[in-house]
Amino acid sequence: MGVVINQDDPYSVEVGERYVQRRQIPPGHVLRVKLPRQASLSAGDGAQLRAAIEAHFGDDVQGLALVWAQPYAVECQSITAAVSLGLEPGLCSNTCAKATGSRYFNSPSGAPWRDLGLRPSMLLAAGSVDAAHALIERGMAADGSLGLRGSPPVHAYYMVTRDAARSVRLPQYPPPSLLRGVAVATHVQQGDLPAGEDRLLLVQTGLPTLAGLDRLNWAPGAMADHLTSFGGQLGGGSGQTSALAWIDAGATASYGSVSEPCNHTQKFPHPQLALLHYLQGSTVLEAYWKSVKWPQQGVFIGEPLAAPFAQR
Repeated sequence: MGVVINQDDPYSVEVGERYVQRRQIPPGHVLRVKLPRQASLSAGDGAQLRAAIEAHFGDDVQGLALVWAQPYAVECQSITAAVSLGLEPGLCSNTCAKATGSRYFNSPSGAPWRDLGLRPSMLLAAGSVDAAHALIERGMAADGSLGLRGSPPVHAYYMVTRDAARSVRLPQYPPPSLLRGVAVATHVQQGDLPAGEDRLLLVQTGLPTLAGLDRLNWAPGAMADHLTSFGGQLGGGSGQTSALAWIDAGATASYGSVSEPCNHTQKFPHPQLALLHYLQGSTVLEAYWKSVKWPQQGVFIGEPLAAPFAQR
């Protein structure tokens, strides 16, 4: 893992140094840059950041933690995609258009820089410094904590809301079942959010705004996202709930689009693939990235090294 810290952002400095210490990141795997604290970078500034990252990190660094909540975009594309893949030419002229498929989508690779020439990245972002510290601790507590013989199940909820345009992932939902070998129960349920369940591992829903996240109880390492147009606009102001709300409520990773994607399912996490790769021992960075075929407009946020199903 490589860590990128923005020296002009007090949040980034404090949280980044804490993350380096807690995850024991080697000094050579840390890059300190200076970035404007704003929602979006220009294409030129994004290219300079990507060049600095590629010049600093060696072949042993396979993924990146970008420690800030803003900037979350480069023009109309997410900063995680811009850093990891480069900008998609022409996409900003029609953000509802198809995009180039990610080489990392549903990949078996455990070393994407070596195998594919890309480093998946994730914003280590939260609503405050204290919330970010709690996020780091949840990520560390997750490691190797699930899928243990005899343990009670954790739960993956796939919600079918009254918002048909945002519930288009329904055909991709797995059937309800109890996966005994890994102690995971999957549920497909009508409604906006799970009602009264604890030990949540995954929640996927389709809504522009969320209410009641404070009543949910999460397992360390939980993933959660809502399919909507602007969940990745982490600064707020869009009128839609930011993906940061999941993090501040206790999830360990989330995802949201930074510009209007229309409801192409390829631009959002595939429900079965996100769970499949997680259960196979992937980090949350790997599992989430491998579940999105067209990630150009989607920003990944969370504690990237969380791996609850990895062998100890």
